[in-house]
Amino acid sequence: MSALASFRHDIPSSIVVFLIAIPLSLGIAAASGAPLLAGLIAAVVGGVIAGALSGAPLQVSGPAAGLTVIVAGTIAEFGFAGAAAIVTVAGLLQIVLGVTRLGRAALALSPTVVHGMLAGIGLVIALSQVHVALGGEPQSSAWANLRDLPGQVADHHSVSVLLGALTITLLLVWSRLVKTTMLPATLVAVVVTTVVATVLDADVERVNLPANPLSALALPRWPDSPPWEVLPAVVTIALVASVESLLSAVAVDRMHHGPRANLDRELIAQGAANAVSGTLGGLPVTGVIVRSSANVAAGARTRASAILHGVWIAGFVLAGSVLLEMIPMAALAAVLVVVGLRLVSLAQIRTYARHRELPIYVVTAVGVAATDLLIGVGLGMATAALFMLWRLARCDIHVTEPEPGAWHVSITGTLAFVACGRLTRRLAALPPGQHVDVELHLDYLDHGAYETIRDWQRSYTRSGGSAQVSEVHGSWLHRAGTDGLGTGKRTAPCVTPQAPEGRGIPVPGTPRPPRSWRVRRG
Repeated sequence: MSALASFRHDIPSSIVVFLIAIPLSLGIAAASGAPLLAGLIAAVVGGVIAGALSGAPLQVSGPAAGLTVIVAGTIAEFGFAGAAAIVTVAGLLQIVLGVTRLGRAALALSPTVVHGMLAGIGLVIALSQVHVALGGEPQSSAWANLRDLPGQVADHHSVSVLLGALTITLLLVWSRLVKTTMLPATLVAVVVTTVVATVLDADVERVNLPANPLSALALPRWPDSPPWEVLPAVVTIALVASVESLLSAVAVDRMHHGPRANLDRELIAQGAANAVSGTLGGLPVTGVIVRSSANVAAGARTRASAILHGVWIAGFVLAGSVLLEMIPMAALAAVLVVVGLRLVSLAQIRTYARHRELPIYVVTAVGVAATDLLIGVGLGMATAALFMLWRLARCDIHVTEPEPGAWHVSITGTLAFVACGRLTRRLAALPPGQHVDVELHLDYLDHGAYETIRDWQRSYTRSGGSAQVSEVHGSWLHRAGTDGLGTGKRTAPCVTPQAPEGRGIPVPGTPRPPRSWRVRRG
């Protein structure tokens, strides 16, 4: 496809993304406790700088709801000028991570923890912004917002409640009624609510932008705090912004058939955008899946769409700020309530429940909402590590009696010393004097488990029964018998010594048979 043909697709796509980005950028800035202009600056820089340098051409960058809680805490601790300086340094750190090719390393964090973190942030956003939509003020913590919510609902309300409810209703029903991407639900909801507020001449708080945006840029100033207090904020913003951007880039790759993302280059682009955004007094920038998916759905072909959407925002801020100042803050708060709740994805919850990872998701989400982001993520990672250790040390033991007097025991998974007690109980429950065929499907066997099987086989044979132990798809038994354990997990040819009494471990008390080998395909 020629460049001109691609450009014809990119212009309409850029307009769609521009229409989505304006209300979201304003709302995220408001929820972060930052000047509203900071959100628009981040949207412009994310579009132009990150778009031009991006390793994921169809990804759109800008201020993200996932960083709202972090930015709000940073501003509360260091002031907005200090937070802007921290964003600049975080951007430089991202560039270093990209140059040193550590982009993919950020994806080593469990997706369950990442999505649980976003769900927790979404809960915090929704609980705080619902107070604004109801005409009140958000509290300092998610617990305080939840505690005061019944009183806020029962309190006397102004027309802002009507405006917030109208916005939420339109956001929920518009996409089901109208399928065109040229009229995004966010834009329609905010425009309709603004028109209603204007017609009613509602006395509500509205967007307030400086008359001359260029002269109102807030320059960063390094906080008057010790480095050990500032450094955690820098690292947190850099890492969370990097992980969210890279996960978004991977998700966008699945939506189109064009070139795949270069994650290290994408990380450099995000770092450059954050360095510029912080220098100009903007919010942190990340790749954003909502705007990116809208960009792909609208037919974007190249990075020109992301760049142009930033250009349109800049032009609109400079020439159309009067229109922006008509928007009620209750409408932006309602938008963020829906955005926050959508971060708690029911589809992801069902997926993680199916894969038995829901506790990791829930612990992370509740930890982030109840404490703070770092503690919540730490709890989630600790839970993920415990689940991993539990699965690594877990084996399945199935006992069946295919015919009278003959028993079949199948052991699958990792057979280590921690499972020896359960294995001993299951084997001891077998009736004496029978024939038992023990079949191992193992990815690991330690010496303690090997000794347990060997001792049981010796004891069962002496009591008058017959026991045959064989291994499928592995060589752990042979390695255990030849002191070859402890050399690490590996996939080996499926070979076992062939003995007259059976395969695998020979019956104790019989001469060792000649070493003959055969592969069992199982």
